[in-house]
Amino acid sequence: MIKVNLTEVQKTIPSHVKLVAVSKTKPVSDIQEAYDAGQKVFGENKIQEMVSKYDALPKDIEWHMIGHLQRNKVKHMAHFVSLIHGVDSFKTLIEINKQAEKHSRVINCLLQAKIANEDSKFGLSFTEIEAILNSNELKSLKNVHVSGLMGMSTFTDSKLQILNEFESLQCFYLKMHKTHPNLKILSMGMSGDYQLAIEKGSNMVRIGSSIFGVRNYNA
Repeated sequence: MIKVNLTEVQKTIPSHVKLVAVSKTKPVSDIQEAYDAGQKVFGENKIQEMVSKYDALPKDIEWHMIGHLQRNKVKHMAHFVSLIHGVDSFKTLIEINKQAEKHSRVINCLLQAKIANEDSKFGLSFTEIEAILNSNELKSLKNVHVSGLMGMSTFTDSKLQILNEFESLQCFYLKMHKTHPNLKILSMGMSGDYQLAIEKGSNMVRIGSSIFGVRNYNA
């Protein structure tokens, strides 16, 4: 049973911001309940778990891969994934392109910027992202589309630090958007900080515990 009414969460999110319901570790029944309440976009962080849920649930669901991506597993989701968050290397883009081509698809991707002051967080520097976006090699990948940027803030109680990190990515995104107008998505913000992220320009948020309750990692 979903602990927090989905509608209450939606009320806190402006209409221009896309809500990704983070359903990782949650059973199919919970996702079906959210789906029946009108939520059609779900995020998973493990490919095998997402594949099993894709097989079991309605096919109009938009599945987002939000976890750190292992290149050797891209093939398992290439036939259905809608958006891959957290791409942090050009080699990963090459593999996504390869697998998407096999299914005659173009897969949307977000480049992950490292804005958090934490070693455990993955991501590219702004310099590395700019180099990828401006590269001729990217133009040669016909089956991937870099549709935006994403970033995760530091896990901290400091609202000022979180705001500064989000603002840094917002400024970089706006700079890149001037020369790369196809960048439409700025994905920042999770259950604990999504309102701050929206304040700093995020148009996609990833919310799990506020919708589904605390995750059970031992399930």
